Amino acid sequence: MSKHDSIDPELVRELAHLVTETGLSEIEVEKGDLRIRVVRRIEPVTMQVAAPAAPVALAAPVVPSMPGSLAPAEPSRTEPGTVPSPMVGTAYMRPSPEAKAFIDVGSKVEVGDKLLLIEAMKTFNEIVAPRAGTVTAIFVEDGQPVEFGEALLVIA
Repeated sequence: MSKHDSIDPELVRELAHLVTETGLSEIEVEKGDLRIRVVRRIEPVTMQVAAPAAPVALAAPVVPSMPGSLAPAEPSRTEPGTVPSPMVGTAYMRPSPEAKAFIDVGSKVEVGDKLLLIEAMKTFNEIVAPRAGTVTAIFVEDGQPVEFGEALLVIA
């Protein structure tokens, strides 16, 4: 029996479904000398953006609130201070389900402070503050899958 005869097609289908369902771009499993890697092709989206005629202000403009409007506008996910995900995985905002979150909007952080964890391949990777400042926005929720380069939060 060759090595390829032992590949379970149902396992490959299940992995492909898991990749699609979670939005991941790839998954790899290994058992003994058998290794299966499923990769989902994601076509890039091309966008054209016109250059601004005047310098852009970094602070958000003050907009009068409409009656019944309680939520402020969400900050841009490309503004200065955005912390991107360094890997594909699952984001966790706390060390355990019953523990307090590492950070909240308004938290003051110093360089090297733990912001969150990203679990990839059953390994928990600490994501630390690349700069000191105040957390002004958090774009991910506890247990949410994240992609490489995805905006996680903003430190202003």
